[in-house]
Amino acid sequence: MSTSLVLRDLTVERGGRAVVKDVSLEIATGQVTALLGPNGAGKSTLVLAVGGVLRPKTGSVLLDAQGSSAGDITGHRPERIRQAGVAIVPEGRRLLPDLTVEDNLRVASYALTREQAQAGRDRVLELFPQLGHRLTAAARTLSGGEQQMVVLAQALISQPRYLLIDELSLGLAPVVVGRLIPVIRTVAESGTGVLLIEQFANVALGLAHQAHIMEGGRLRFSGLASELREQPELLSSAYLLRGSSPGPLRGDAPGPLRGDAPGPLRGGPGSQAG
Repeated sequence: MSTSLVLRDLTVERGGRAVVKDVSLEIATGQVTALLGPNGAGKSTLVLAVGGVLRPKTGSVLLDAQGSSAGDITGHRPERIRQAGVAIVPEGRRLLPDLTVEDNLRVASYALTREQAQAGRDRVLELFPQLGHRLTAAARTLSGGEQQMVVLAQALISQPRYLLIDELSLGLAPVVVGRLIPVIRTVAESGTGVLLIEQFANVALGLAHQAHIMEGGRLRFSGLASELREQPELLSSAYLLRGSSPGPLRGDAPGPLRGDAPGPLRGGPGSQAG
């Protein structure tokens, strides 16, 4: 029987204003689900609410549940949600810049047993072999691509059942994005359910089975990713409501991005809000 992380009628407020409005979607294990939409649509707020950083005003987050309260993780503390098997990668590559790569991974595994931490470390170094050569380097000295690898490794070290990634490619060179895409595919194929928020539609739709478009805090489209690949006007119309662009919908490259160079890091581990 397939399992999933279910968001049911979720409404989230920030500053007294509803930013996410009655959103319902399902993240199936073993698949990538894409969440697309213009800036300000409420996507990042949704991720933070699922991860326990923000508390939903109404609605439920159900883990592997068929509606039973045993699977209800709505509004739980971030560490409890992570222990339940849900990891989030917030936008912004939040690392501890003065710590080494090794220590950033160690911080992310603090709640695991020694055996679990070692197994998780082995797994993320298998997924990101480049980090094996950078374990003693301070996070602030890493390139943007390496920083993103560390953030993903922090989330994956606990070997979660569900992984929510906010803006995988933000600020990265296309060649670096090209290295990360196969990792996300491998993670999903290993059984993890992935929700991918991505500014470049062709990156997300090339990985995803299901896709959703969010605009103005609401879902405007839910269906197969193949429908959006075949009918890009459905996606473009949602972005045009906000005067944005979904990025290229066809082709192999995600489009022009900033170079993969070191930059300022936001403090704090990847599971916390900035």
